[in-house]
Amino acid sequence: MITSVWPTPGQPRTSYFIRRQAEFLQAAGVDVDVFHFKAAKRPWNYLLAWLRVRGRMARKRYDVVHAQFGQSGLLTLPKRVPLVVTFRGDDLQGMLDGNGKLTLPGRFLMLLSQGVARCADATIVVSEHMKEFLHPSVPTHVIPSGLDFGLFHPIPHDEARRRLGLPSGRRLVLFVGDPQLPRKRYHLAREAVAILNRSFPAELLLAWGTPQTDIPLYMNAADALVFTSNQEGSPNVVKEALACNLPVVSVRVGDVPLRLKDVDGCELCEDERPETIAAALERVLRRNRRVAGGDAVRDLDERNLTQQVISVYRSVALPRQSS
Repeated sequence: MITSVWPTPGQPRTSYFIRRQAEFLQAAGVDVDVFHFKAAKRPWNYLLAWLRVRGRMARKRYDVVHAQFGQSGLLTLPKRVPLVVTFRGDDLQGMLDGNGKLTLPGRFLMLLSQGVARCADATIVVSEHMKEFLHPSVPTHVIPSGLDFGLFHPIPHDEARRRLGLPSGRRLVLFVGDPQLPRKRYHLAREAVAILNRSFPAELLLAWGTPQTDIPLYMNAADALVFTSNQEGSPNVVKEALACNLPVVSVRVGDVPLRLKDVDGCELCEDERPETIAAALERVLRRNRRVAGGDAVRDLDERNLTQQVISVYRSVALPRQSS
């Protein structure tokens, strides 16, 4: 498994879903050898990583290479063994700026990922809408990132606040993500909460750079999650919030409409104006109750999705020679 976004100590990341997938694959009996590297958007780093990957593949026999994100697939070319690539969002859709416009590097990344996909033996996308960015000839499977229900589950509201040292009497609106990343549009969440405070007092709570094990506590301590990204594949934070029965207020992005469709008490905003988001937050906060989100995402149990990934591996792996 090759990735440039493996979570490492001291580095704030939201890519724990890749480590989780590797761990669940190992628990299911797959021998997973993870190669992670720091890309930092520097071609030299990719060249050095490519050389290291070639060396590792020369020393050990692999049945499949699984690249996480399209750019990681570059390290496998030219192929020596079957290649599976998982596309998760802006690698295939291109990177957008804060105004929703495709950037020049984003366009390059999209074209690069489409080229890698044409070389792959199978591709995985995390939501149905991403298939439109791939050529029809590319074998594509839709497998969302899964959930670890041992980590993301309901915890008593007061207990979660106590463990985080949060006040008990305030309404808290949670934002999870890098506030400096343009496509997350943290500024839009701040504007919406500022408007909300004109009629209903609430505080915006940012969870970024915190230990992954604390995120379920934040989701159980908060009264609502606000999600304002202008581009996503299948955002994990929305699914994790639902697993904790936290009401979600979101713009229409990625597969969020599918995730919220049957969850009473969540709000999918009709437009992306801060006034619209603020009004949706107010309705949610005035209801003052949790949602039955866990039932809606039960099919995303990582153990079940791991078996789907293994099926993709089996479909492309070369048969082993009998000794």
